[in-house]
Amino acid sequence: MEDHEEHGREAQLAGLLREVRRQASCETGPGVGKILDWLHQQTGVDAAVIAEDADTVESSTPGFPRKVLVPLAELLARLSGGHLAAAATQAEALHVRCEALGPHSPRPVLVVVSRSEPTSQTVALTSHTGSVLALLRHAEAGARTRRSYDDKAQQLRFAVLHGLLAGGPMLARRMTTGSVPPLLDADRLRIHLLRCPSADRDRIAQRHQDSSGYQGSALMVHCPVFKEHLICLIAADDGGRDLSGGSGPARGLGEVLRRLVHDNPRYSLGVSDVQPLHATAEAYTQATHALASARTSASRVAFHQGQTALTGILLPQPALAWARAFLRPLDTAPRTSADITRLAITMPRSGVARLLGLSRNTVTAHLRRAQQALGQDLADVRSRAEVHLALTLTGSGPSLDPEPQLPPVLDDLLSTEAAAAWAQTILRPLQARHRHTLQAWIDANADAQQTAHRMHISRNTVRAHLRTAEAALGLDLLTTSTGTHDVVHALRIAAARAG
Repeated sequence: MEDHEEHGREAQLAGLLREVRRQASCETGPGVGKILDWLHQQTGVDAAVIAEDADTVESSTPGFPRKVLVPLAELLARLSGGHLAAAATQAEALHVRCEALGPHSPRPVLVVVSRSEPTSQTVALTSHTGSVLALLRHAEAGARTRRSYDDKAQQLRFAVLHGLLAGGPMLARRMTTGSVPPLLDADRLRIHLLRCPSADRDRIAQRHQDSSGYQGSALMVHCPVFKEHLICLIAADDGGRDLSGGSGPARGLGEVLRRLVHDNPRYSLGVSDVQPLHATAEAYTQATHALASARTSASRVAFHQGQTALTGILLPQPALAWARAFLRPLDTAPRTSADITRLAITMPRSGVARLLGLSRNTVTAHLRRAQQALGQDLADVRSRAEVHLALTLTGSGPSLDPEPQLPPVLDDLLSTEAAAAWAQTILRPLQARHRHTLQAWIDANADAQQTAHRMHISRNTVRAHLRTAEAALGLDLLTTSTGTHDVVHALRIAAARAG
């Protein structure tokens, strides 16, 4: 008889462990109700877990009599407060056993009720169940803490990137006092922009995350605007080699990323040139252009092709004078409107809203103020190209004084032989039909549907031509649209020369 009872207890404990394993493997966390239901099936008792406030029922079996909690209020408060670990009593003609879950007060309490006095086997199984619930809750709390840590680490990495983009290494250092990432001690970096399913970004970043929340001398940052982009900032030495560390056959994070792309057909990778840390914004722009080329590359990996920027061939002092005069009316708009305009020139309004935690309507209102101040239609692709050029010129170099009293017009700046050569270099890789589609797309204000209507072709054909043009030009036209600005200026210069 004793052997039979012992076998029964072992079978019950084995069943409890199986249920625990099932609950521990749930992505949504352990189901307390499932554990309580299992206890009811094994013993016939009804049970509930009372929250730390000693009043709220977190979970219970369907037949648990909640009226029993009224006379137990004082006892539950003592158990939750840490004055008692367990207690047995009677209430409402029911036998009641209570057990505090966990060592720290205030704590939840397991309450088990039955109409008859419980057997020693039921009491033992109830106690085991309480211990299991305490362990599961502790494990769940640890998992929540880990998720919170990962979220904060992700936010800190984005703050470092934003500091580098907005103000350079010193601003990034001030934003990470006490936990400065090793990347900021490097002189130069490359940006690898990985395009992958958004669900994969966490897994990739966590795979390489160290105890400080960084990736060694690299940073992996979730792009808040484009959900499929993982921005990887990798320190580089004077030879341009990846200094992100690594061990074994993968000598650094850059090689790891290229291997991921090789093994996953849905991935692609754009890689910038080596840039000093204060030119992180330029590196990011280069990586976006390279990623546009990578989508149609056989290897799905592309490096920046190294085109000279338009700002690099314009005469510095006249160009800066034009840009300052062009943007001067923006000084009358609120500073926030000006800052939002800088962002909205290179990303969708919905992306700006997500980045800044604003509503899309609020972003639109700020852009409306900037439009009114500048006298420009920021929904027009040509106007956006001019605003982008002016913003880039005013933010790309030191002040050059004195300025001419009468600033030049943009057409004069673009009429030089250097500008003509730049435009020819930009447009040369295009086939005639793709250049024709690109011109029609710009004329239709970068609207693929309107372009298709005007050219009497399908919208998919228009987008296919644009994808081919992206690959040929090495410029991003359809994601951040920063390459569209270069195309607008190149076509404008070419048309003026032809005229």
